Amino acid sequence: QVQLVESGGGLVQPGGSLRISCAASGSIGSINLMGWYRQAPGKQREWVADATAFDTNYADAAKGRFTICRDDAKTVALQMNSLKPEDTAVYYCNAEIRRVEDTVFKRYWGQGTQVTVSS
Repeated sequence: QVQLVESGGGLVQPGGSLRISCAASGSIGSINLMGWYRQAPGKQREWVADATAFDTNYADAAKGRFTICRDDAKTVALQMNSLKPEDTAVYYCNAEIRRVEDTVFKRYWGQGTQVTVSS
């Protein structure tokens, strides 16, 4: 069993900052990529950023304002600065994980954490 648990969401004013985190647990053999997607009300889920041990990638909407960080092999954080109302969404952690008992990597998702940017 593999779990991804997000934390750190909440309400923040426009222009403010927020840091959300995600921790993986369970029968983990190896983690390749960890990252974040988000889904705003009435919209499709969209990719925000991801990170491997060697590289980070960002969607255009996140570049210059968000920073993704692999705190350790099983955690990932997203530091969000200069937040805008349009950043309001449920943010989902995802990761490519190979379980100890498996030989292939599979993608896992967290339950999501709400980020609301409003005055």
